[in-house]
Amino acid sequence: MNGGKIRIALADDQRLLREGLRIILEAAPDMLVVGEADDGITATALATTEQPDVMLMDIRMPRRDGIAATEIIHHAHPSVRIILLTTYDTPEQVIKGMRAGASGYILKDCSAEELYAAIRTVARGQILLQTVSAAQLLAGLPSAATPQPSSPPPRSVVEKTGLTERERDVLRLIVQGRSNSEIAAELYVSEATVKTHINHIFSKLGARDRVQAVVLAQQLGLA
Repeated sequence: MNGGKIRIALADDQRLLREGLRIILEAAPDMLVVGEADDGITATALATTEQPDVMLMDIRMPRRDGIAATEIIHHAHPSVRIILLTTYDTPEQVIKGMRAGASGYILKDCSAEELYAAIRTVARGQILLQTVSAAQLLAGLPSAATPQPSSPPPRSVVEKTGLTERERDVLRLIVQGRSNSEIAAELYVSEATVKTHINHIFSKLGARDRVQAVVLAQQLGLA
């Protein structure tokens, strides 16, 4: 960060949108726009030269789309947190983008306050999931509106991961898209205790964030 400000790069092929985003972002006292790109290849180069804290990345761009650019940047510069910009809430594209290494996504018709909140969230190293359905889609789970019978995971899987019963409860709620405060209320524990459980879950599953934990939980049949 530059003097405590979040350094932001913009990647979108629409000049007017980039100019509008720059005006909005630089009105925030804790944000600084450090560069712009109008295609995916330029965006990849910009991430290398500027090393921004956060990059706003359009999904559809010429020469290299935003998802491909996200994957390259994530592998080369994992400290650059990427928020995908999309016109429509398209689950398939969101899933691809998150698996490519994006930290979240936001619709282009969001408010300035929603944009500020999204950037501050990912700059803190958190994952931005806007809805419960987004977390479920990332895990390949059916909609919450269609309840499905569940069965406990195989004992061998549980023993291999080393997850305790309470950690599995926390993981199940993460899959449902619950926040730390919501998990704490559900399990009648403090948020600090929830954070401790989540850290243990990440360590035992080898997950770097909530998104990976959700995907692994589904793959292993843990939630």
